[in-house]
Amino acid sequence: MAGVVKFNVLTVPEDAGRTLEERFAKRAGLVEDQPGFEEFQLLRPVEGIDKYLVYTRWRSEEDFQNWLKSRSFQQGHAGTAKDAGQAGHGTPAATGSEIWGFEVVQRVTGKE
Repeated sequence: MAGVVKFNVLTVPEDAGRTLEERFAKRAGLVEDQPGFEEFQLLRPVEGIDKYLVYTRWRSEEDFQNWLKSRSFQQGHAGTAKDAGQAGHGTPAATGSEIWGFEVVQRVTGKE
């Protein structure tokens, strides 16, 4: 198997995009050291929709589930709430969230 990818689909009001991006830029960075973690990307919408995508790629579903259960996950996401208050925004930047999961069945990379 070539791994799994997860998209956290965040509904973000137009005026909150910059706040969301700033919070991710200051994120705890705890996922990088997790077993099975391969890649992270924050994707900004460009076609008039209000959905940001948080893309992560994992070696396996088990590795992703272990991350969700980890102390590092709890610490990283607790910091987001704390940062919201420090930024002067008492509410989250996103108004909704859902997780989409996919198994990678084919992967092609560019030649460098």
